[in-house]
Amino acid sequence: MNKKVDTYAALRYPEFRFFAANSFLFTATLLIQEVLLGYELYKMTHDPLALGLVGLAEALPFIAMSLFGGHLADRREKRSILQISLSVIILGSVILYLVFQPSVVGHLSKSTQLVVIYSAFVLIGTAKGFYSPTSSSLKPFLVPRELYANSSTWSGSFWQAGAIAGPGIAGFLYVWLGLDYSLLVVIGLLLVCLVLISMIKRKPVPVTEGPKDSLWNSLREGFRFVFKTKIILYSISLDLFSVLFGGVVAMLPVFAEDILKVGAQGLGILRAAPAIGAIGTMLLLTRFPPTHNAWRNMLIAVLGFGVFTLVFAFSTHFWLSVFALLVTGAFDSVSVVIRNTVLQIFPPDHMRGRVAAVNGIFVSSSNEIGAFESGVAARLLGVVPSVALGGVVTLVVVAYVYYNSKELFAVRLS
Repeated sequence: MNKKVDTYAALRYPEFRFFAANSFLFTATLLIQEVLLGYELYKMTHDPLALGLVGLAEALPFIAMSLFGGHLADRREKRSILQISLSVIILGSVILYLVFQPSVVGHLSKSTQLVVIYSAFVLIGTAKGFYSPTSSSLKPFLVPRELYANSSTWSGSFWQAGAIAGPGIAGFLYVWLGLDYSLLVVIGLLLVCLVLISMIKRKPVPVTEGPKDSLWNSLREGFRFVFKTKIILYSISLDLFSVLFGGVVAMLPVFAEDILKVGAQGLGILRAAPAIGAIGTMLLLTRFPPTHNAWRNMLIAVLGFGVFTLVFAFSTHFWLSVFALLVTGAFDSVSVVIRNTVLQIFPPDHMRGRVAAVNGIFVSSSNEIGAFESGVAARLLGVVPSVALGGVVTLVVVAYVYYNSKELFAVRLS
């Protein structure tokens, strides 16, 4: 007799519920801030490169700090690292609020104001370099090993729910409250995140065998593990190139303002559409996990992401654009669940922080680097050709990985 699948198994653990709630709120809050400031920056500059520079300002310090953050996550108490990192992110958000106050703006030139804004994003990106690998490495300690796939799906669902709520709320907050009060809401929500993190008990630091390596040897060990574990390497690579070249999120203010002409509220809908598709799919995946034929499903998902990126690029109708973004989110959610399950199953406990850091550098930061790439490509080629080129590159990468990873079709994650 088959054992009944407990769809809500991971959610029965209180600390995982705090973790998932924080994931939702943290994601939603930072996206509210990103959408608000992206729209405000485009209104200030009417330059898509200004949007790309926000991504670069976050990504460069994230990349610089992430490996060190992963090293610390493997050797220090994780909750404390999260609390300190989140406090720094709150400080960055306070700076972003202050730089738009009339009493401050009156004493700053436009170029100086932009420098302060980008500097605040540098501070936030630095803190995320510690926060992200620590958060990823904490998750496996909150549920038993047999629930890793279930917890990965649920944590992804909460993350995607935040990705829906954040952009969708941002446009309406901007209209109803204005920029200043909306940024105060952001600061308040980040303080709630700090409370949720504090409700998770301190976890013991995993014991490594033998003497502790130096920092550089420790970081090299993390890279070696990723590059010798083919399923981790290729799953990271697929997401890296699809998001780096195929992502359109950073250019959505341009589409909303100049191509589709739908304003701030339309931008909120566009920004939320990928996450709506993703969370709907992830709720299905809690009952029908994609991990049995994991590698086949991974390739199909990234292929679909590239195809509908092309559809979005050439669409001039608002609701067709929304649909294309929704489908890209659905396909992306499948690859996210598979990759996160891989990252929980394969690394040993004492290396989770460093492996998460490598993943963060090649995938998480690709959102921000991709934003910069999109801004540069849009400046050189135009917005529509740059997005279309990204879709084509994604399809080429899928074809290359397919022909070089056929042995991974035999891997079973469940």
